[in-house]
Amino acid sequence: MSNPIKQAIESRVSTNYYDPGRHLSDDDIMELVGQATRAPSAYNLQNWKFIAVRSPEAKARLKAVSYGQQKVADASVSFIICGTLAAHEQLGQALAPSAKAGIMDQSVIDGWVAQATRTHTDNPELQRDEAIRSASLAAMTLMLAAEGMGLATGAMIGFDSEGLSREFNLTTTEVPAIIVTVGYPKPGNWPQKPRKPLHEVIEFA
Repeated sequence: MSNPIKQAIESRVSTNYYDPGRHLSDDDIMELVGQATRAPSAYNLQNWKFIAVRSPEAKARLKAVSYGQQKVADASVSFIICGTLAAHEQLGQALAPSAKAGIMDQSVIDGWVAQATRTHTDNPELQRDEAIRSASLAAMTLMLAAEGMGLATGAMIGFDSEGLSREFNLTTTEVPAIIVTVGYPKPGNWPQKPRKPLHEVIEFA
């Protein structure tokens, strides 16, 4: 039996060279973000934001704060994926659709909100940890969604965080965690690089 998820994981590569002449439609971009938002997050906080950089002017600004990396200019779109701080303040609103759909009782939601408020309020380290975790899970989900659509991706952490925040008007609660470039590959990209042997990275307890 074929396993498309396993195939996507094993065929994904970190792409550096894109065909700059090929573009993605608004529908394709929305589909990618829609799939990315199905990633898990603590309490279902959904503490993320996606900025789809695709205009030549925006690409130039992103390239300038990404140490001149050409792939952000050549990719069809580059997603700046941010984690959001103080997300617990909006948790009740984020969970309201679950109550409306009959998935969660309101009493459970109220308990989650109370617990998140206790643990996250005045705890900037936890808020940042949750923001980075959630943004990273969303980024990986987006990359696998792109692979399933026949697109190439690359994850980037090589950028000036302060410069990026300034250029794209991020608020003080939006933390740029990662950039994911998406598009159509040109020849010359490396295949997926070998991973460490499993015995080096797994421990049974």
